[in-house]
Parts: sequence; structure tokens; C-alpha cells
Amino acid sequence: MMQIQWLAPIYLWLSPLLCIIIGVIMYKTASQCALARTLVDDQHMSSLLLHFSLHKKIIKAILFAVGIIGLWIALARPAGNESKQTVAQEGRDLFIALDISRSMLAQDRSPNRLLFAKQKIKSLLQALHAERVGLIVFSGSTFVQCPLTSDYGAFSMYLDQLDVETISSGTTALDQAIVCALDAFKKAGDRKNKLLVIFTDGEDFSSNLSGVKQRAVESGMNILTVGVGTVNGAPIPLYDLHGNAIGHQKDHLGAVVISRLNEGILRNLATDSGGVYVQAHDADDDIQQIVKSLSRFEKERLDDVSFNELTEYYHYPLCISFISFALEWIL
Repeated sequence: MMQIQWLAPIYLWLSPLLCIIIGVIMYKTASQCALARTLVDDQHMSSLLLHFSLHKKIIKAILFAVGIIGLWIALARPAGNESKQTVAQEGRDLFIALDISRSMLAQDRSPNRLLFAKQKIKSLLQALHAERVGLIVFSGSTFVQCPLTSDYGAFSMYLDQLDVETISSGTTALDQAIVCALDAFKKAGDRKNKLLVIFTDGEDFSSNLSGVKQRAVESGMNILTVGVGTVNGAPIPLYDLHGNAIGHQKDHLGAVVISRLNEGILRNLATDSGGVYVQAHDADDDIQQIVKSLSRFEKERLDDVSFNELTEYYHYPLCISFISFALEWIL
């Protein structure tokens, strides 16, 4: 026997109101019929009370009640006949690497570079279609914060947890971010396209960036770089353990350090690895440029997705409701 499930069960809570409405309709109809019988007996009712029929009144009330019940059932969306469906997915595997070094606290992007980059990454997720994404965080050291996944909600949860205290080192090593992505792609299996998008201000203290870049080229990994910050730069704020501002970072001579966007290293890294360089700014055309660049790469067969599908039956009670209201109006 088929078991009915309700896809919008919240409307089932309207049943007390439905009973009240039907009760009022029936009570009103019964009162009108009782009043008519009080005034005229049944034999002379049709001749003395023109355009009034007890049977028609009762039928109209029943049709109206059936129409309301059918509409109520349709709103609750009854469904059944559950079947398992498997959908073949196609997309691209994409790692997003986010710089969380202390220079990302500079406020030449509002409210600061790190929060600005996180918002840009979320905008990128909204523009992607069927891609599997993973999250790499880096500064002086690097690790995979979120493995490749199609669950963008889980990815966003990992992203929201990040701050500059996630990694103790305050410097940036781009080469380690690339190495981490290469290792992660190797574990993910053979892929035609290996895509890495790096969000950073370009300040770099790598020990072997040119060698690692060559490894990326040889492995077929394409790197897209997104510059976060401005060429004019901004000082790097310092905070105490309670998050209160206590000044700005200074060099060994006591001068305030100005952190500037290093576009040159990011543009060269992207160009040499077959990607593009994009400077992040307030408008969304930077995200559109990234998506357009990613679309150049061929989609691949991803894991099949299985889900249980229910057949909806709301159209049957909706049809009954329409017919009942139509007949009630005609009568």
C-alpha cells in the first residue's frame, strides 16, 4: 500500500480553521433550509419561493466544502511512490587558496582584505555551476581546510571559521600553497584539468616559488590569481587578545609598515601557469572574469549523485477543487 507523504506539512495545521469554515457553511445552509421550511411546506416551496431549492442549497454547500478540502490537500502537496534516481554530474575540480597572513588585515579593502576576500569567494561560489571546490589556507604554513566537495554550504562553514589566528605564522609562502594544491589533486585522482584560484595580496616569502611554479606547469595545473588590496597599500593593524586595536605593525626602525598589493608576482604566476590575474574590487565584474576564465576548461565526469524522488499528487485534489468550485458557481 502506497504511503502518502506531505511535502508542505505546515498547511496541515490549518485543519482546525478548515473545520470551522466548513462548519459555518453547513450551519448557514441548515439555517436557511430550516427557515424556508418554517415559512412554507415542502409541497408549495417551489411555487411560493422562487429561485430557492433546498436540494440546490445543500448540493452547493457540499460542492463548496469539497472545493475547500481539495485546495487544502493540494497546498499540503501529497506525494508518494518513492523511487531512487541517479544523476551523472559533470564539472570541474577547483581548489581555492586563501591567504590568511597578517598583511590581510590591512584595511585598504573594506572592512579588511581578509573579510573582503572571503566575501568574494562566496560570490564566486554563487556563480559556479556543478564544480567541486576545496579550500586551502596558507600563510607561513599551509593545509587543506575543506576537501573537494559539491556541498557549498559546508565549504562556506569552513570559510567562515577562518581568521589570521588559524595559522600562527604571519608571513606568506605562495609556493607552499601551490605544493598543497598539487598534493591534494594527486590524492583526488587523475584529472584533465587541475584548477587553483589564489586570493592574496601578493606579499611573498617563498623559498622556491619558481621551482614550484614549474612543477605546477608540468603537472598541468592552471593557476588563477586574485589580488586583494591596492597598490597604494595600508598599514597592518595589531590587536590584543581581546580583539582591541593596539596600533600598527612597525619595522626594526620603528616606522609603520605599509603593505601593498604586489601585482607583478601574481600576474607572472598566473600567466606562466596558463591562468589569468584579476584584481579584486567592489564591483562583481572581477568574479565574472574568473568564471569566464574557468569556463574555458573542459568539464569532466564527477561522482554520480543518487537521491530519492517522490511523485507529487497535488494536481488531483486541485483538479477536484476546481471542478467543485465551477459546479457550485454554475448552480
